[in-house]
Amino acid sequence: MSEAIELVCQVPAEMFGLRLDQAVSQLFPDYSRSRLQGWIKEGTLLVDGEVKRPRDKLNGGETIRVSVVIEANERHAAESIPLNIVFEDEHILVINKPSGLVVHPGAGNADGTLLNALLHHCPEIAHVPRAGIVHRLDRETTGLMVIAKTIAAQTDLVTQLQDRSMGREYEAVTHGVMTGGGCVDEPMARHSRNRLKMAVVGVGKEAITHYRVLEKFRAHTHIRLKLETGRTHQIRVHMSHINYPLVGDPLYGGRFRLPKGASEEMQDVLKHFRRQALHAKKLELWHPETGQQMSWEVDLPDDFQRLLAVLKDDAQTYDYEL
Repeated sequence: MSEAIELVCQVPAEMFGLRLDQAVSQLFPDYSRSRLQGWIKEGTLLVDGEVKRPRDKLNGGETIRVSVVIEANERHAAESIPLNIVFEDEHILVINKPSGLVVHPGAGNADGTLLNALLHHCPEIAHVPRAGIVHRLDRETTGLMVIAKTIAAQTDLVTQLQDRSMGREYEAVTHGVMTGGGCVDEPMARHSRNRLKMAVVGVGKEAITHYRVLEKFRAHTHIRLKLETGRTHQIRVHMSHINYPLVGDPLYGGRFRLPKGASEEMQDVLKHFRRQALHAKKLELWHPETGQQMSWEVDLPDDFQRLLAVLKDDAQTYDYEL
């Protein structure tokens, strides 16, 4: 499958002296700057019938024409995988991702991913880069994700992520009892020795995580987090960095630990909670077509709720015995 795109526009006089790549990003806002630059370099975006460089200046009055065919992503197969859909229209799709669902095919996960499910649920999304996936959740992290169903929606949502107007809030359970909330503003990059991990690195990319305490237990804390940036494993790395790693985190959680005097039930729950206790609880964004601010919030998954219930019961029992 493929989709033909034909765009024609006359450069207004007030764009005199503007670079070609800057002008087309304003003239064709439905497409990302990187995509438009690619078309310029490929020669599929012409100025008065001629190939130009991205940095070439315009005089105003030129005719810009784009004639390109976007090939559908046929490397990945559509698969009938159930989706927990929270909201959907012709522009965006919001889902509540379960634990265990990989977002994008990769090494060791060639199929059975969210991308495969999206190709089955809405085949036309094959024409959108990465099947409309604009942000990710780790395999075992649960909760809200937004997917773009059109290129225009994808461009808009990526812009919201970049300018931080999209709000994402998470809930987590950490080892250790926090004294209060705070902010971790520490740059991150790939770990120097373990390429599967990320780490706080002085020369890394900016990463900012805000957190506040929801409830304290005897040896754990239930927290709410808000991201300013969206680095890979950001919450997991930042919480581990300040010595409050997430319960069940196989990469950043450190050695397994049990509170002194833990009940058999508590021991069982903690030993068998084998994923990071992290849930994308709330998502807030501006609808890419209507401009309306929209917000969704979903319940914590059952295993997360059971973990909290056991921790609460332990805290109450311990206080009673004292």
